[in-house]
Amino acid sequence: FDAHQLKITAKQLQLTFEGRLTKDGDKINGNFNQGPMSFPLVLIKTEDDTIENRRPQEPTTIDYIEEEVTFKNLTENHTLSGTLTIPKTGQYNHVVVLISGSGPQDRNSFIPLFNHKPFLVLSDYLTRNAIAVLRYDDRGVGKSTGDRAPATSADYAGDASSAVAYLKGRKDMNGMLIGLIGHSEGGLIAPMVANSNKDVSFIVLLAGPGIPIPELLSLQGRMIAEADSIPQADILANEDLTSACYQYIIENPKLSPDKLKSGVHKIFKKKIRKFPESFKNKLGDIDNFTTNQVNTLTSPWMTYFIRFNPFDHLSKVTCPVLAINGSLDLQVSSKENLEGIRKALEFGGNENFKIKEMSGQNHLFQTATTGSPSEYKTIDETFNEGTMTLVADWIRSQRH
Repeated sequence: FDAHQLKITAKQLQLTFEGRLTKDGDKINGNFNQGPMSFPLVLIKTEDDTIENRRPQEPTTIDYIEEEVTFKNLTENHTLSGTLTIPKTGQYNHVVVLISGSGPQDRNSFIPLFNHKPFLVLSDYLTRNAIAVLRYDDRGVGKSTGDRAPATSADYAGDASSAVAYLKGRKDMNGMLIGLIGHSEGGLIAPMVANSNKDVSFIVLLAGPGIPIPELLSLQGRMIAEADSIPQADILANEDLTSACYQYIIENPKLSPDKLKSGVHKIFKKKIRKFPESFKNKLGDIDNFTTNQVNTLTSPWMTYFIRFNPFDHLSKVTCPVLAINGSLDLQVSSKENLEGIRKALEFGGNENFKIKEMSGQNHLFQTATTGSPSEYKTIDETFNEGTMTLVADWIRSQRH
């Protein structure tokens, strides 16, 4: 914190926050960034320095088998560590691999900013309902090894495929139907794995992308900003900047990393000069903001993500698909992305799919008011039980 400006960086989480203290000293207006996720965030001074978050869905006891497991990604020679939960009764025919969204996450899909563990709650519910579940720490997170820096979604698909191979090799999983459940970016990865691994019998896409990523990110930025009452002038200025960067990255796939970074940096310098002064003041130190944003946009993961079109992979999926999204999802807009998934599957001739929008739920499938990410932490519910029931029932309906 220096000269009324606050900067928070968590390298392991690929997370940054930069903001400026208001004149009354009660708020810090800023911008939160993690992976492709970027949204305005206001820190508000309170009298009470402790806020208790209730998480009633997190299990305190278990009535199933819980096994610590490891498996290798033989292509890249690193080890993934995870938890396999198995129904005690032995009366189960399905096992699923959970694939997390963007940014470094542990096996519980825990993001400290939101203080929820969606994959812990989901795996607990599914296992109690006769479905075995494998969830694992992302590479370079928790007990998993591997380098995140050069990794793209294609590399994470390799990790998920290694999880499938591990399950296929277990004698107690012999004859089981193996499926994938991917959340957000995980919903982008699941079709990639299904297309390359014949052992995948079905996939569940939780808030998975169904439209070109630049379009998704532009919608995300606008919807979150509007929910947080950001002025239209600021929204338009930011859209002008980001769309120019996305276009440049897409149109220059053969540029070296340094030249790509230089080109995006020039766009930032040019566009930010035209930002409303009130908007500039919210960004903190402009040079630091520019450097952080340019580094994020030109990272191997982000350039791959920006150039990605989900249609190319969804249209080749032949196994059964369940795709669901919350009507208040502001990160992966429900209407546009579910329709994109539908069109891609129909184009490819896949008739075995179910698509459903969950009313009043956000990107994490919490019952929400606005859907804004700033609301996630304040909600006690981690994962709507009705949605988990829908997922469990659909999975158990799958047959050989």
